[in-house]
This record gives sequence, structure tokens and C-alpha cells, in this order.
Amino acid sequence: MTEAELQELTLDECLARLRAGSVGRIGVVVDDFPVVLPVNYRMVESAGPPWVAVRTRIGGVIHRGETPVAFEIDDIDPGRREGWSVLVRGTLHAVDSDAADFRDRFDPEPWITDERDAWLVVASFSVTGRRLHRDAPEWTFEPRRYL
Repeated sequence: MTEAELQELTLDECLARLRAGSVGRIGVVVDDFPVVLPVNYRMVESAGPPWVAVRTRIGGVIHRGETPVAFEIDDIDPGRREGWSVLVRGTLHAVDSDAADFRDRFDPEPWITDERDAWLVVASFSVTGRRLHRDAPEWTFEPRRYL
């Protein structure tokens, strides 16, 4: 095996991955314990820090007042033991989906659409990312891939 290296992603690399994705996980604290849920999302870019837009059910687990949250996307290749992740930390806010054509421009298109009438954004204060990769092996044949 080659040596693995952990690298910080630049902000531009993090934003490119957020733009390209559509499914992530959002973490909130409920009754003093963390809860992490999968969500469809869309990145919202403006003059300031980026936002992450999500839709959920009114009264659902993440439909709360202003609350601190973490949002994460990633991709992993278990065979090569490589991958990357992007972490957005911020505050969750309710949004009027009809304001400034928000609904038309930033609909995260949830896979389950029934009752997904609460529109939320994560207003970020931190966007960071890391990538774990290996140097190219001297010999690219990997017998494990054929077993």
C-alpha cells in the first residue's frame, strides 16, 4: 500500500463540491443529543458566505427556530481507502420561499415532496474540507480488485 495523506481543501474546492452535490447530512441537537439526518440540498451563493438550502416537513426534526447546525457532504472509495468531506457549520434559519424567487432559484428538489413545505437555510460561518488520498502506486495492478 502507498502512504495516505490528509490535505485541507481550499474554500474554492469546498464550494465546487457543494455546487456539484445534491444529498448531504444535517446535524442538530435534539433533547440534548445529536441527530444526523440525510437531506437534499442546494447551495445558495450570494455576496456573503454561502448558504445551504433544504426543505423539510413543518414540525419535523430539523424544523426549528434559529439553531446551530452542521451540514456535511462526502465521497469515499473504500477500495482505494480515499475520500473527501466538506463541513459547513452555521445557523439554521426559516426562509420565505416566495421571497426574491427563492423557490424557483434554489429548490433542492427533495426526493420526497409530500409535506415538504418548510424552507430552511444554513447560514454558514465556516466551510472547511479535507481529502484523504494516496500516492500513485508504482505498479497499478491490485490483485484485491479481482478477487
